[in-house]
Amino acid sequence: MSSDDARGRILNAAGEVFAERGFRAATVREICRRADVNVASVNYYFGDKERLYVEAFKAAHPAGPELNLAPDWPNDARPEEQLRAFIHALLTRLMSAENPAWKMRLLQREILEPTPLCMEVMRAFFRAKFAQLMDILDEILPADMPAERRHQIGFSVIGQCVYFRAASPVIRMVIGEEEQREHHTVDLLTDHVCGLVLAALGLARPLGQPPSEGRSMHPRIVKSLEPEGAEK
Repeated sequence: MSSDDARGRILNAAGEVFAERGFRAATVREICRRADVNVASVNYYFGDKERLYVEAFKAAHPAGPELNLAPDWPNDARPEEQLRAFIHALLTRLMSAENPAWKMRLLQREILEPTPLCMEVMRAFFRAKFAQLMDILDEILPADMPAERRHQIGFSVIGQCVYFRAASPVIRMVIGEEEQREHHTVDLLTDHVCGLVLAALGLARPLGQPPSEGRSMHPRIVKSLEPEGAEK
């Protein structure tokens, strides 16, 4: 058994246990039992339980272990294009098929019941990403709109994205696996969320109205707002 394999199995087992029980109730013994390694392996690969938790949290984080804060769009992109890129990047990280279920559960637990261990990581990343979103919205929203109203709109954008991942089992139960698989892809959800937000902000025609001339938009956004069967 290679060291990378053992470390990976410990990290995955730790993520499952931490997500199920929380940091305090989780035990190194149970983690090692699930990973099929001896108890000393945690100290060997991670140092202690606290460091193991931080590494599991980083693995569960939407940005991945590298915590990349770079923008996901070119410098000359218009605000509408930046918004779509932001939403697409967030949904891509949240909806990745490679993410085991424990990652979202652990992230939700840390958000709802924050531990001092990950507070700085959470604060630095979420503030930075929220600031990116607000920079985009500042180019779109009226200059005299109060900051608290801007913040509410920003959280509404993020909330829509998070819901489709966090409530995925409930959505599947309500609409069925086939519809979810076919119509809840990252690209289609990006079109939906971005189209809805732009329509609400007055940058796209109101939903349900036929196409009309106005400000040009990303072609995928235009398509997402067209009623089914509309003539091209």
